[in-house]
Amino acid sequence: MGVFLNPGAGMLRRGRNSNPYVDKSMLIAHLNSVVNTEHLYVCVSRPRRFGKSMAANMVSAYYDRTVDGAAEFAGLAIAHDPSFDRQRNNYDVLKLNMQEFWTKSKHNVVTMVADLQGAILFDLLTEYADLRFRNTSDMAEVLSSVYAQTGRQFVIVIDEWDCIMRESADDHDAQKAYLDFLRAWLKDQPFVALTYMTGILPVKKYGSHSALNMFDEFSMVDPLEMAPFMGFTSDEVAALCQEWGRDLNECKAWYDGYRLPGVGEVYAPRSVVRAMMSGEFSSYWTQTETFEALRKYIDMDLDGLHDKVVELVGGGRVEVNTQTYSNDMTTLNSADDVLTLLIHLGYLAYDKGTREAFVPNREVAGEYANATQDKGWSEVARSIASSEQLLRALLAGDAEAVAAGVEQAHSDVASIIAYNHEEDLACTLRLAFYSAMRRYRLVREAPAGKGYADLLMVPLKSSGDIPGVVVKLKWGASAQDAIAQMRERDYAAVFRGTSAERQTLLCGIAYDPKTKRHTCAIEQA
Repeated sequence: MGVFLNPGAGMLRRGRNSNPYVDKSMLIAHLNSVVNTEHLYVCVSRPRRFGKSMAANMVSAYYDRTVDGAAEFAGLAIAHDPSFDRQRNNYDVLKLNMQEFWTKSKHNVVTMVADLQGAILFDLLTEYADLRFRNTSDMAEVLSSVYAQTGRQFVIVIDEWDCIMRESADDHDAQKAYLDFLRAWLKDQPFVALTYMTGILPVKKYGSHSALNMFDEFSMVDPLEMAPFMGFTSDEVAALCQEWGRDLNECKAWYDGYRLPGVGEVYAPRSVVRAMMSGEFSSYWTQTETFEALRKYIDMDLDGLHDKVVELVGGGRVEVNTQTYSNDMTTLNSADDVLTLLIHLGYLAYDKGTREAFVPNREVAGEYANATQDKGWSEVARSIASSEQLLRALLAGDAEAVAAGVEQAHSDVASIIAYNHEEDLACTLRLAFYSAMRRYRLVREAPAGKGYADLLMVPLKSSGDIPGVVVKLKWGASAQDAIAQMRERDYAAVFRGTSAERQTLLCGIAYDPKTKRHTCAIEQA
């Protein structure tokens, strides 16, 4: 067992000893299906805090021939899969964290590659000291010789593969040299049985050509078969909340909202784990380079990006073409490119079915609130600052104050959002009630009774005894018309059987496009 060659199961064991632990071992079943096939190159990208390193540790331990996998994986789902024994512990594993080499090299790609090859060669030549090698300074040749003389293939596990793209975003020569190194080392090599690579960004593209075009890619934009393993599913979080005695609705409001095909809503794993352990729902987002990216990129006004960000901060959705993005931090030629990058960084969720991006949850929304406090975002900052006063007016039943507050919010963003239809009104309304996220889970276009509420405000358990709120918007009609519709279709039924039932508020908000005036009506359900 070496440092990089066959590192053992210590890191897997550490993960399993951690509580809470969510079993994602069926990821291995997919990898087993592609070992020694044309699909043996797998790149899985997802945001920070989404369990990338834990997955890499698990994959490494499963294939490592020095590990007793039957014991280490006992009790996990993969142990019952038909492929478990066929592939288990059959390979030499090379496990690398590229961040360690990049940092040690002080961001010099030549030094990094030399150090990496030297480290692997040391382990290989120590483990296989009894073999004969023609050239002990050539890593690929030594790997080929080991395979030729022993028949042992290698599983390559690479964590933080994209650190160069993120930390030396403008050094395109270094990036290309690094990608060319990976290609020469891995592509079409008979000693490679499987390569599992993980990071935040998908594989870098150079025009229509990618140096690593042999990889099958799985990302937050297109997760495919990897979707169940990209985050915590609704069922997994519900089980955790029950086990730890945490409020599921509050957990959902804080950390849910990432939508993946075939899985539905997905939670940010690291934040959920911290909330379970601490008993406190809060922001566990760390101030990494990704936060700086958010602040930097939303200040761009590429192709109307500013308007789109306002829409997103207001709880709306914007259509995104994800196909033009070059998978780096600098080649950004349109609003679509920036928004796609923010999806990969975890600052936006993406609905593949509608091709729309949106802010997933309260934790991420808080980062946008922080980032929009700077110059150029005065209209958003004013609306957010006024939103607490507006919420108090709503809960007090002060319809005139609510109408005035919504009208002011409209005035703040009028230069950005020109009212043309009810969806524009909805965006303004969500921005106006921004601070309500501290006390409510906000659900847009939610089923309610025999209709759909434009905005449903579900009290969080930690908020105490506050009413649930059902909001209906009317365009070119009256606020009382909205109230009548909610009563006729029994919108209040959505809160029956809950603690909010006895004090549910119905709120109708109307806009007259002729007079440019807002009106409001608030009644007890």
